[in-house]
Amino acid sequence: MTEFDWTQLLDYALMAMLVSVAIAIVRLRNLFAAVMLMGVYSLLSAAWFVSLDAVDVAFTEAAVGAGISTVLMLAAMLLTAREADPVGAGRHWAALIVVSVTGAALFYAVGDMPVYGDINSPANSGPGMDYVTSTPSEVAIPNVVTAVLASYRGFDTFGETVVIFAAGLGVMLLLGLRGRKPGQEDKP
Repeated sequence: MTEFDWTQLLDYALMAMLVSVAIAIVRLRNLFAAVMLMGVYSLLSAAWFVSLDAVDVAFTEAAVGAGISTVLMLAAMLLTAREADPVGAGRHWAALIVVSVTGAALFYAVGDMPVYGDINSPANSGPGMDYVTSTPSEVAIPNVVTAVLASYRGFDTFGETVVIFAAGLGVMLLLGLRGRKPGQEDKP
């Protein structure tokens, strides 16, 4: 096999693991196990993004998806039951129909996408090419995506960081910072 075949094989393996973990999450009734598998799903997604050469997206997925989201879900789980209530069969069919229609629409849209790596695609021929050509001389960062986020969009990236911090702080305040004392009952 050539190097491209190995990369494609890795992508297929990661997609198969993502589908397997997603099915396991849906089938679980134990909320703790579901939260842990959601963290695994995020880490597998991050590995897939690395395979696709999107390391900045992979880093964000690992930090937010596997890290912060898992911690927040575990904190929220402290306020709820450990097992999920049974769901009626009608909701399963409704969810299956929604997922099937969405999947069919996505597969229909794939035909309108440009070929992978096409030099004449809008993403490769628009203003993005100006960044690709001018970034090495203007910014001393070899990764163009990192240079755009850190230099050209620095204030925007800082604003996004502040929003995420404020959202995390808001969730912590909603959940309570002190926690419950042993033997303390919930007040209505």
